[in-house]
Amino acid sequence: MSVDPVLPGPILAVVAAALIVARLVTLRQVFVATGAQRRAAALRWSGLTLAVLLVLAALARPGAGTVESDSAAAAPLGVPNVFFVVDRSVDSGVADYDGRPRIEGMRTDIETLIERYPQARFAVISFAARPSLDWPLSDDAWSLEPVAAALTPYPAPPDAASQVNVAAAANPLRYQLIQAGQQYPDSRNLVFYLGSGAGGSQAPQGRFEIEAGMVDGGAVLGYGTPAPGDGAPLDEAALQRVADQLGVPYARRDAGPPLESVLPAPSSADTDADQNTPRTEWYWLLTLLAAALALAEIYLMVRELRRHRAARRAVTS
Repeated sequence: MSVDPVLPGPILAVVAAALIVARLVTLRQVFVATGAQRRAAALRWSGLTLAVLLVLAALARPGAGTVESDSAAAAPLGVPNVFFVVDRSVDSGVADYDGRPRIEGMRTDIETLIERYPQARFAVISFAARPSLDWPLSDDAWSLEPVAAALTPYPAPPDAASQVNVAAAANPLRYQLIQAGQQYPDSRNLVFYLGSGAGGSQAPQGRFEIEAGMVDGGAVLGYGTPAPGDGAPLDEAALQRVADQLGVPYARRDAGPPLESVLPAPSSADTDADQNTPRTEWYWLLTLLAAALALAEIYLMVRELRRHRAARRAVTS
């Protein structure tokens, strides 16, 4: 058991002492009552005093687990920053991923990666001919999941495949990495690029100009088939160049094997924070009991007030 007070210890002690003294002062009402009234007064005094003590205990925030320091809670070590760079061009709608659109495989793998790093911060940068920051870096994985599940190819004209730039997201990714390095200097940056290499593009292709040390891991994941078909083929050579520029491995994705089979094992630096047992808070139970006792006292006070008013009306009538 541990405590994590919402107020500094000395202030909490002063508040507790003041409330206890106030309750002791009201104890005289119990002694002046007689007979059955004394028993009723003692019960009401005990109930309200217990409610006060429960609130004081709740302010101490008791619980099970380790209390993190403010600095550790603000920027926990070992929690990675995960950046998804997602190809949402017309190429991602080609149905050569086991007969399904490539974007379905990307969505499935993004979901797997979110589960792989449950306490990580995530960002989503989408691109076709131009980039878009769909999800700024945040640790709100719960809200990200429906956003990732709704990723679809951009609406595009028939010639859109010829305008795709495999490195359209280079500048936004670089700026996000710089910002993450400044805000979370002790965290690793993992980049997962999901695309098909812009195999049907006729536009000049850019490159990722990422300084050494900005990317600590991740992978480039390729979707589709290199064979000619109804849409742009998978360009593995282009994806390998992207992987070399980012300093991460390239892996072709098929619908059969799980994502873990083509990824390197996560480092201990990425998983140590996920192995910590979350702290279980008990303050809510204490405040719930205190609220029940307070409501009972309010009910008794209202009932007593109504009786006094009824008696006063009977006397004056």
